Amino acid sequence: MSYSYKHIQVKPITGRIGAEIEGVELSSKLDEQVIYEINQALLQYKAIFFKAQHHLDDVEQEAFAARLGTPLNHPTVPVKNGSKHILELDSSHGVRADSWHTDITFLDAYPKASILRSIVAPAAGGDTAWANTTSAYDSLPEPLKALADKLRTVHSNDFDYANTDLTINKETLAKYRNFFKSTEYETEHPLVRVHPETGEKTLLLGHFFKRFVGFNSTDSKKLFDLFQSHIVKQENIVRWRWEAGDVAIWDNRATQHRAINDYGDQRRIVRRVTLEGDIPVGVDGRPSLTQHKEEKFDIKDYRQTETGIYEKVS
Repeated sequence: MSYSYKHIQVKPITGRIGAEIEGVELSSKLDEQVIYEINQALLQYKAIFFKAQHHLDDVEQEAFAARLGTPLNHPTVPVKNGSKHILELDSSHGVRADSWHTDITFLDAYPKASILRSIVAPAAGGDTAWANTTSAYDSLPEPLKALADKLRTVHSNDFDYANTDLTINKETLAKYRNFFKSTEYETEHPLVRVHPETGEKTLLLGHFFKRFVGFNSTDSKKLFDLFQSHIVKQENIVRWRWEAGDVAIWDNRATQHRAINDYGDQRRIVRRVTLEGDIPVGVDGRPSLTQHKEEKFDIKDYRQTETGIYEKVS
């Protein structure tokens, strides 16, 4: 797809994914045509980046995000205290999303996009990488495409990607995992979904994957490794070097991402607003469906404190 931009400057970063957007100060008050072009750039480049948006605070980040879609709170992790939709990832709390994933795919209608703002960036390291799952599908050999089009997968939140840092103490880790699985989900998706806005075919995997439907665990892992290896080829990846104030927006329906855990004990804080998505549809027209949902407690009763510990709202 291509588009002639008139209101923003778009600088592609790689040949397959990523563009830096210039000439825009992100705001909830942006003209509708500017919002339209930002969305077009997002669909075309999958991950887009805005430098030095220091004027944004939590409230304005939420308000700007609402211009792109309807904010969706994480179903099993409390929002930042004092905010409506902010999910804060603070490395000092042991939160490092350092494996390849597409956000919240254990839901049937998982998010369409996320807006991530850097609050504290390490002096070195702490980049985030995104992979284009559309170009990954397009570059598959034809026999693999034919196989992928027919496969269904199961995704689950029994793996807590945000708390795998081994430096976190066991008691705190147990609390994080308790909240992450406050409601247990298991959802069946097509391996290949048809993008609802572009019509492109895109691979749906990442670390919330649990198994392929109709395959045992051994064969499921082999198939996962095969298709995942095509997604994370260097040709499909863009890597962003953060500075405080930078904002990244990605199409969660056409990407995977990973925070690079190479910055030791330096502090890294990012804040994210996620937008509602729709239920994926496969090449054969079959939609995703929730197989299992079991609520243990209502996450809406909790908020994330400044220390990263979740407390019940009185």
